[in-house]
Amino acid sequence: MIESLEKMLAKGVDNSLLRFGLGKAYLDQGNGALAAEHLARCVALDAGYSAAWKLLGKAYKSTENLAEARRAWEQGIEAARSHGDKQAEKEMAVFLRKLG
Repeated sequence: MIESLEKMLAKGVDNSLLRFGLGKAYLDQGNGALAAEHLARCVALDAGYSAAWKLLGKAYKSTENLAEARRAWEQGIEAARSHGDKQAEKEMAVFLRKLG
């Protein structure tokens, strides 16, 4: 899956959905650094994408970048609130509490 998504990106296709797919795939593989790179681009393209903010925080946490994880989840909570995404808002609030 990653290979086909990377090929699309190489051909000039760049949108939030593609970046989200790449970020999730890399995070699932345990590559938090590449996941964070793609998810950061995803939220730059669509700041209201609460699911991307949630995964971006997880990606940063997996690389021990806790300050950026906190920032991502805080911004994600705001994005979720503005779109009425209560579930994502609750999940990120839990992640923030666990972060300490």
